[in-house]
Order: sequence, then C-alpha cells, then structure tokens
Amino acid sequence: MELPLVVGVDGSDSSLLAVDWAVDEAARHGLPLRLVHASLWERYERVRPSFSADRPSGEVMAQHIVASCAERARLRDPEVKVSADVVAADAVSTLLRAGSEAFALVTGARGRGEVAGLLLGSVSLTVAARAMCPVIVVRGEERNLRGSLGRVVVGAGDATGGTGAVRFAAREAEARGSALTAVRAWRSPAHEPGSHPAESVPGGPRDVADAVAPEEQVSATLDDALRDVVREHPEVDVTRSAVEGPAHRVLLEASADADLIVVGAQRRHGHFGLQLGSVAHVLLHHSACPVAVVPHRF
Repeated sequence: MELPLVVGVDGSDSSLLAVDWAVDEAARHGLPLRLVHASLWERYERVRPSFSADRPSGEVMAQHIVASCAERARLRDPEVKVSADVVAADAVSTLLRAGSEAFALVTGARGRGEVAGLLLGSVSLTVAARAMCPVIVVRGEERNLRGSLGRVVVGAGDATGGTGAVRFAAREAEARGSALTAVRAWRSPAHEPGSHPAESVPGGPRDVADAVAPEEQVSATLDDALRDVVREHPEVDVTRSAVEGPAHRVLLEASADADLIVVGAQRRHGHFGLQLGSVAHVLLHHSACPVAVVPHRF
C-alpha cells in the first residue's frame, strides 16, 4: 500500500498554495493525496436538540473547507487520487498522527488567524519540529514555487546524520528531472571566537600542518555523504558546494535559486519537545523556496 502525501488544510491562502504544490508533488511521485482538516467545532458549538435540522456552523465550515480544497486539487490534476477528512482534534496532534502513515506532510507557511507579521505559523513550526516523517513547508517566491528552476538543494551534514536528508533530496531531484546541489558550510578557524588559525579540528593536535585546509576536509565530508546517492541515482546531476560562512546564511542564499531546499533534523527517542536545529529554524522563516525537514532518529 502506497503511503499518501498528507496536506494540512484550513482554508487560508497559505494552505491553498500548499494544496497546489502538493498536487504537483503527488503527481511527480505517483502518490495519492490526503487532505486533512482539524476542527474542534464539537467542543465549542452548543449541543443542539436531536430534532433540529440545522447543522452546527463549525461543522458546515469544516466540511466546506475540505470539499473546496479537494475540488481545487482535482481540477489542478484529475489524475491524482484525492481523499479528504475532517478530524475532531487540534491541528498539531492531527498532523503528527497522520504523519505516522505518510510519505510526507505538507503545510502552508501560515494558517488562518495568524498574526499579520508572523513569518511562520505555530502549527507548521511545531509539526516540522516534531514529526517523524519529512515535513515540507510551502513558502517562498512565486518563481520558486512553480518548480521550474531545475535545482534541488540539500544541506549536507556528516555522512551519518545527514543521510536521510540527502536521500530524500536525491529522490526529489530524480522525480523532478532536476540537478541536485549538496551544500556544506564551513568556517575558517581564524573566524571562530577564541581560536587561532593554526588550531586543528576539535580533538586533534594543534599543529599548523593539520589545520591548513578546512575546505578540503569539508569536501571530503561531502564526498562521503554523497557516495551512496551518486551510485543509487546515476541519472541525477550532482554538484558539491563547500562555502565558507555561517550555515544559515549559506543555505538561505542557496534557496534563492532552488525549487526546494532540504535539511535534516535530529529526533531524540523519548524527547517530546521541539527538536529543530537553528539552521532549519531560520530556513522555515526566511527561505525563498519550499523547505523540507527530514528527521534523523537516534
């Protein structure tokens, strides 16, 4: 049984953009699309007499939202199989549960009723920080949302922690017929507070010869992270980019010319708080293109 691509919908303009993006994504991967709307109208509507023919306004609104989103999805691509559900629960718990049986979760950047100046809605941020499946937050500029730039970017960490993000990005690049750019930021020891240009990486001897080329060390890390992906996806054009600078700034700049940017996030077993690195946090708020957060469990 194919896992669906799940989209959280609430009728906001942001969620409608997410529906459009998700329809195209489902078509690329040949996946069914499941639209989910969380509604707590039953808790807040007064109980009506059993003989009353009137439906609670909250129920009517919830059904209208999912029906209109489903119709929008079908009109965008009639070949994509679409289902829609209204779930009587809060949005975060609903999406987290749905994510346990999903290819990925898709959300808009902001929901209905969010503060006008808010960069990212609280539901999207919380889901991206806690879900055990990939979460894509649809945000960015129109040209990036169209998916026509032909480039997927992945923030490549070490060969173990970044594996999930790199594999996800490679599958995306293959499905889109796009190039894949693996980016890893590095900082010269001379730029680190309290460090000296002659210091080596932590744990090594402080010897000038050992600290001469941090960029070469980063390039070797990229090679390790990409070795399996290059072998498994030989048709994908993969480029490596080792850039000096803070990781959040480097990846934000890379997002300007990307259709999708992918980053990893660590998930600690037994930990139920927000688990989102600072780089992913910045991208979710400021990226010029949609952001995929791929969890890594340990």
